Parts: sequence; C-alpha cells; structure tokens
Amino acid sequence: MPLRLANRLNSALERVLPERRVLLANDKTSQFIRLRPTTQAAALGGTALILAWSIIAGSILVTDAVTAGSPAEQPGRTQAAFEEQLNALSAERDARAIEAKAAQERFALAVDQMSQMQSQLLASEEKRRELEAGLGVVQASLHDALTDRETARIAADETDAPAEAERSEEFKVALDILADELKSAADRSAEAESKAAEAERVAMAATIERDQMVARNDEIFAQLEDAVELSVKPLDEMLGKVGVDSDKLLATVRDGYSGQGGPLTPMGYSTRGNAAISESEARAQEIVVSLDKVNRYRIAVSKLPLAMPVKNAFRYTSGYGPRWGRMHAGVDLAGPVGTPIYATGDGTVTFAGWQSGYGYLIKVQHELGTETRYAHLSKIRVKVGQKVMRNSRIGDMGNTGRSTGPHLHYEVRVDGKAVNPMSFIKAAENVF
Repeated sequence: MPLRLANRLNSALERVLPERRVLLANDKTSQFIRLRPTTQAAALGGTALILAWSIIAGSILVTDAVTAGSPAEQPGRTQAAFEEQLNALSAERDARAIEAKAAQERFALAVDQMSQMQSQLLASEEKRRELEAGLGVVQASLHDALTDRETARIAADETDAPAEAERSEEFKVALDILADELKSAADRSAEAESKAAEAERVAMAATIERDQMVARNDEIFAQLEDAVELSVKPLDEMLGKVGVDSDKLLATVRDGYSGQGGPLTPMGYSTRGNAAISESEARAQEIVVSLDKVNRYRIAVSKLPLAMPVKNAFRYTSGYGPRWGRMHAGVDLAGPVGTPIYATGDGTVTFAGWQSGYGYLIKVQHELGTETRYAHLSKIRVKVGQKVMRNSRIGDMGNTGRSTGPHLHYEVRVDGKAVNPMSFIKAAENVF
C-alpha cells in the first residue's frame, strides 16, 4: 500500500515537478541520482518552512525591537525604524535601477553587434553565391573551350596549336582566381557566422541579466509600496479623526511648503521600448508620488498643534460639547495653581491678556489655519507677536475669569471653527 500511494503521489506531481536526474562524475566513474517528484516536493516544502520561519522570526525580532522601551519613546523608535527601512529600500531601488540601466545598455549593445554580424553574414553569403555563379559560368565556358580546342587540334594545322594553348592557359588562370575568391568568401562567411553566434550568446546573457534585474526591482517596489501604504494609512486616519480635511491640508502644504520637503525625482533612463522596464518606471513614479504625500503629511503634522498643553499631573474635569445648555468649546484640565502651561505647536501669539469669561487668555495662531486658546491662567509669560515653539512654556494654570477652581480651559480651532481638542491630544499620543 505505501508503495502504491507513493506511485500515485509521484504521478500526480509529475505535471508540476517532473522527475530530474543529476549526473555525478569524476575521473573514473559517473552515476545518476534520480530526483522524484515527491523528493522535490519535500525539498521545496522544507525550504518554504525554513523561509517562513525566518520571516516570522525576523518579524518577531523587529516587533520586539520596535515595541521595546518606554511608551514615550516607542513612536519615535517606530518612526526611526520605518524611515531607516524606507531609506534602505530607496537606496537599494536606486542601485537596482542603475544595474538595470547598465544591463539594458549591454543588451542593446549586444543586439547591435548581432545585427552587424548578421548584416556581414548576409553580405558574405551573397558574394559567395555570386562567385559560385561566376565559377559555374567559367567552368562551362572552359569546358566548351576545351571541346573546341580538341576539335580544332584534330582539324587544324600545326601552326594553330600555340594559339589554342594560350587560350586554354588564360581560362585556367581565370578559374584559379575565381576559386581563390570563392574560398576567401567562404572563410569570411564562416567567420561572420561565428561572430553572429557569439553576439547572440551575449545578447541572451544580457536578456537573462535584465530579467533578473526587473524581477529584483519588482520585489523592491513591492516592499516600498507596502511601506508607503503602512505609513500613509495611519496619517489619513489620524487627520480624519481630528476633523481636518486631509486633501485640503495636503494641497495647502504642496502650495506653500513644498520647499521643505518636496517630491523625490526618480532616476530616468531609456528603456528602448522594453515593456517590463517601462512598467518598473511607472511603478517607481507612483511610489515617488506616495512618498511625496508622506512627506507633505510629515510637514503638516509638524505644523499642527499636536502636543499636550499640560505635562504635570492633572485630571479631566469637563469635556468638549454641550454643558449646562451652552456649548463648551474646549476641554478642562485641572491641577494646582502655577502648573506650567505649554504651547502645543509652533505659532505666533495673537492675544495675551484679559478677556471676559476666559480670564487671563493666550491665543496662538498656528499655520494651516489652526489656532489654540489657553484660558483661566494665573500668569502670562508671552507677548503679542512673539513666536513660540511646541512645548515652550507660555503661562501658568490659574482660576481667573468664569471658573470654579484652578484649571486650564484648552481650545483648538480650525479655520475659526472650534473642534474637539481631545482628537488632537489623542493624535499627539500616536505622533510624539
């Protein structure tokens, strides 16, 4: 039964993995080793298991490395690891593009050489045919001349014999010349055939090398596409949660801040009509567009107020939304009087003073149409027109204005409209 089952399994696998034989030879003996379909399948399965284990182990190690460290350091390490991987993949892609270009040039050169050899071969063959035709005519003429000479020798006088001998000698010399030309043409034809075969071999090797380069480029492009997708998707979701129109935000960044990042430019090279390399160039251009989008996202994130205004211990006492029949346009973070208050993003102070209901209030105008407000302060540490940076101290927590206890009233406005600051605060936890 096991033998019958093995035979059936070999028959089933024969279409995919035909039986192969490996010749092992030395100076004295030689022998064949048969690799049956089941043996090949087992080897492939083992290789696949080893590769899968390597990928899983590598993923676990990368995950452990990324998730190692404190929660505050983890996002930075994740971003650094991603950027390092993306830079490495980009460098490898550029290197493979250069290698593909060189392989394509060698392929084109081999094709040109093979074309020249074929042209020379055709010319030599044509000349050989012409010489063969001329030789046939000369041989026919010589045969007729010899026949006429024999007839004339019998019928003519002795005085005519020298003329006939001279004519025969002329035909013989012409025949020798044509034979030499024919031999020379045959030699040139053989040489041209040898060069053409060598050029064809070089072209075949260049084609194989080019195909290998294209396959490797496909792997690199796939890795780059996956990495870019993994980078763009969380940013899309994050901006959607904070209530910002991502398309409008990216358009603003492209129009006003492209000088700080800007799109990358792919390496260009001629494909001479090769479809596979043309497709690779198209994929590279798509990746460049995606990388430009990631770059603009990074610029946008650096401009948005994505940080915590209070870094000391505090408690949430009131959220965003309706409260006591009125709209509460921010969140309240309670703590001791004098608790440091920090700017949540780079910007310019547009108001720093007393405002009814808010008490001591600071307004900071950020780029991309966002504004933050810090109310009920006990002390203001900035002036109108002053430039502030993210995480720079701008005031102290207090209990001024319409307030029931010491706390910070924190607002975020986008294009003049109040939005939930918690979406920015939660986004900050995933970015910084």
